[in-house]
Amino acid sequence: MTEQQQADLRHDVVEAGTTTGLASPSVDVTSDRQNSLWSDAWGDLRRNPLFWIGAVFGLVFLLMALVPQLFARGADPRACDLSSSNQKPSAEHWFGFDQQGCDYLANVVYGARNSLIIGLLAVAVVLVLGVVVGAVAGFDGRWVDGLLSRVTDIFYALPLILGALVVLRSGVLGRGVVAVAVALAVFGWMTAMRLVRSQVIAVKSSDYVAAARAMGASNGRILVRHILPNAVAPVLVYTTITIGVLIAAEATLTFLGVGLQRPAISWGLQIEAGQSLLRTAPHLVLFPSIVLTLTVMAFIMMGDALRDALDPRQRA
Repeated sequence: MTEQQQADLRHDVVEAGTTTGLASPSVDVTSDRQNSLWSDAWGDLRRNPLFWIGAVFGLVFLLMALVPQLFARGADPRACDLSSSNQKPSAEHWFGFDQQGCDYLANVVYGARNSLIIGLLAVAVVLVLGVVVGAVAGFDGRWVDGLLSRVTDIFYALPLILGALVVLRSGVLGRGVVAVAVALAVFGWMTAMRLVRSQVIAVKSSDYVAAARAMGASNGRILVRHILPNAVAPVLVYTTITIGVLIAAEATLTFLGVGLQRPAISWGLQIEAGQSLLRTAPHLVLFPSIVLTLTVMAFIMMGDALRDALDPRQRA
């Protein structure tokens, strides 16, 4: 248990003692393992080269999305000249030109923004749905747990890409950045729910939770202050990895023609446009594919390193 959680529990104890007029009992809420979890995890991460490789790549792509001008070498992705159509990479233009004669480096750099926005926005929705539904199901139990678990199973029946494809093709949400993120999140929250539910079920039987309940703490306070903070580790690992997965899923949907639409700039659109020119202009597929792969790999590497740091038993 963290120092903040111990303080919260002491507050509950004092508050209950004041309300009832009884002396507050001495409750030992010290947990050496929980106190040292995050400090030990950070120590392991600092020694893990995979974490730093993923973190460096992730930071580069984040900066690429925030300030693309720094990486595009001053080129405008929409300033095109048909006389330069499909020209190969050169010392002056590192990624060459696309079919419309636009600087391809600028297009690939500016494509990072939409991909990262969709990945981060979709993960945020996944977390909200997964944490809320999982916490309610795990804490309440009984018929509520059964009902929410069955609803989760229904969503599990549809694969992520297929479910999002059906929703986007129907046109209900449109084809913009928010629509793609929501479509992916609607069919991607179930694992987060299962993780939160299982952690809440395991933690709610702990001694310090029983002590807080005995001292009169409300169910909402127990859940928010004492249970959820101790259930975040596996969710944090899952979230980090899922960002990369959702970025790849967005590129897949866009490649299939149901994701982002032109004039949006996206790695999926670039790969889709370049596939017909693979023999004559392979760089049109190669460069966005490499950047997409590195972005997904960065988040997966950070997630794997975080998993090993938070659960040393997973180490090979």
